[in-house]
Amino acid sequence: MIFANALSAIGRTPLVRLSRIHPPGNLVAKLEYMNPGGSIKERIAVSMIDRAEELGLLAKGGTIVEPTSGNTGVGLAIVGAVRGYRVICTVPDKVSKEKQDLLRAYGVEVIETPTDLLPNDPASYYGVARRLAEEIPGAYSPNQYDNPANPEAHYQTTGPEIWDQTDGLVGVLAAGVGTGGTITGAGRFLKEMNPEVLVIGIDPEGSIFTAPAGDAVHQYAVEGVGEDFWPNTLDPEVVDGYRMVSDAQSFSATRRLAREEGLLVGGSGGMAVHGAIQIAAENPAKLVVVILPDSGRGYLSKVFNDDWMQANGFEVK
Repeated sequence: MIFANALSAIGRTPLVRLSRIHPPGNLVAKLEYMNPGGSIKERIAVSMIDRAEELGLLAKGGTIVEPTSGNTGVGLAIVGAVRGYRVICTVPDKVSKEKQDLLRAYGVEVIETPTDLLPNDPASYYGVARRLAEEIPGAYSPNQYDNPANPEAHYQTTGPEIWDQTDGLVGVLAAGVGTGGTITGAGRFLKEMNPEVLVIGIDPEGSIFTAPAGDAVHQYAVEGVGEDFWPNTLDPEVVDGYRMVSDAQSFSATRRLAREEGLLVGGSGGMAVHGAIQIAAENPAKLVVVILPDSGRGYLSKVFNDDWMQANGFEVK
């Protein structure tokens, strides 16, 4: 098959059984880094811009402005390249240099902001994006945290793909939660097909989704997952429960995936797998599908760098 452009090649990512890292064999991973830009976020980038164009919120030659930890920015950059939009991304300074350089490689204008600022702070990456979207003529911010096209993309594509690829045998969907779009959209579809499917969110220690109290929310090293607020794109009714995973557990599983399964993924993928292994062990009769959101190539200077790991207090194995 020959696709018309990069956007047409998004989706239809494979499922791979994680039989070495979990020998019982009931854990499979959806390799979202097989998308053209290397992450699951390309699905929502197309969906959100399609919606903006349909509603007249973005016109030809306009500017897309988005706060992102990197992957959504790449997805929007691909859309911008194919459809002729300028793209500006604001990113927190904990985002790896590789991911920022990747955005620039696609022609994105990158603005770095302090990680430790709250979303309502004008100097946060959310606040700067809001200001630029207001100031630049013809600018539009998709706002992946509040855009219904985000979960809709996963309802229309990710969920049906998982159902078809498992012949309807999926018993548990395990996924990291950031905007909540993936777990909401894919989870809703799977529950409509089979109400017995369990949907479990995997969350970094310090994120609001598994924080026992508001004051337990704090910074963490894993990128692109977890939040310090509840996004409107997350439907709590779809999620049956959450698992909390530490940075150390996340990074250990990330490195194991590369060395034992040959899968080079980001820290959020390792986080999801650590939680999914526990879930699969507790549910041996169920097929557990875990989402691996992005590639590890954007984290070579961090998770896969022994010096960085040791400097940040993580054990190197």
